[in-house]
Amino acid sequence: MSIFCLGVNHKTAPVELRERLAIAEHSVPSHLGEICGIEGIEEAVVLSTCNRVEIYGASALPEEATDRLIAYLESHFAVAPGEIDFYRQTGESAAHHLFEVASGLDSMVLGETEIFGQVKKAYAIAQETGTTARRMNKLFQQSFSVGKLVRSGSSIQQGSTSVGSAAVDLAEKIFGRLDGCRVMIIGAGEMSRTTAQSLLSRGARSIIVSNRSYDKAVELAAELKGEAIRFDDWETRLDHVDIIVSSTSAPHAVVHAPMIRRVMERRRGHSLFLIDIAVPRDIEEEVNEIDNVYLYNIDQLQQIASEGKARRERQIAICRDLIAAFLREKGIEALAGTPEDRAVREEAGKRNDSPGRALPQS
Repeated sequence: MSIFCLGVNHKTAPVELRERLAIAEHSVPSHLGEICGIEGIEEAVVLSTCNRVEIYGASALPEEATDRLIAYLESHFAVAPGEIDFYRQTGESAAHHLFEVASGLDSMVLGETEIFGQVKKAYAIAQETGTTARRMNKLFQQSFSVGKLVRSGSSIQQGSTSVGSAAVDLAEKIFGRLDGCRVMIIGAGEMSRTTAQSLLSRGARSIIVSNRSYDKAVELAAELKGEAIRFDDWETRLDHVDIIVSSTSAPHAVVHAPMIRRVMERRRGHSLFLIDIAVPRDIEEEVNEIDNVYLYNIDQLQQIASEGKARRERQIAICRDLIAAFLREKGIEALAGTPEDRAVREEAGKRNDSPGRALPQS
């Protein structure tokens, strides 16, 4: 009996494909029951988030089981055979992958903490549904231990590595924790989406999306679980937001200093953070001169991100060393005791005998 992982994520499939495979939380139990009804699958956990759909399971014949599981997903989610290139891992590779996921090393926003709670929730639902036993229980309990170990033994959450994460770090300096912060997105492009996802990963809520093409605003708002408003109406909502992300294709500024001054007079000293990631810029530079208003453009954010990238890369190596050390110490005999798994573990141990070497990324 071996553990396996089958899935897609933000690295391997665009959102147009991931959203077709997404499994709503309320329907996870029924899918788990059907998955465990597939010949050869003894246990299963479904992890479905905005950035990934992964199924972890246990099977005596994992290759045949994952073939059948792919056929199940294709038939249930209107995916043509071969349209999606699923990644597959078994044994220690599957465990290592889950450990990186739970630690935030496989996330779009490196080191983000929301995924740890999502992994715990996925496991809890599978437990309640009755689709876990010895192997999944041990695997996921170990993933929680590793996630805590990585976060306590490294500084993986410190230092921005993208424009979105730089914006998040700056927002946290202004507001402290972002739990409950209200965000307005002006312009529904890719940069707006990734920046909004970065903010959501740290607790921001109440996303409002406005775009000249209202259909695109609706589409992005649905992905972010927010609200779409028409482009002519966004100025009327500024009193009720904490963070504005602007990324339109307008040839001139769309957010003007007099507009923000009027808004701030009604906000009674409450801070406003503006992120201008448009080129040409969307927000007049004079906005930054207004009290309690903080404006950053894309060049400033990219500079912050590049400064943090080297620091974060050093932390990734530390995190992977921690995961490798955990695997060497604990092993996964109870999860996957095949000769192939033992050979992988022994080879990994040899590679990690020298300082600074870590298991390769799954």
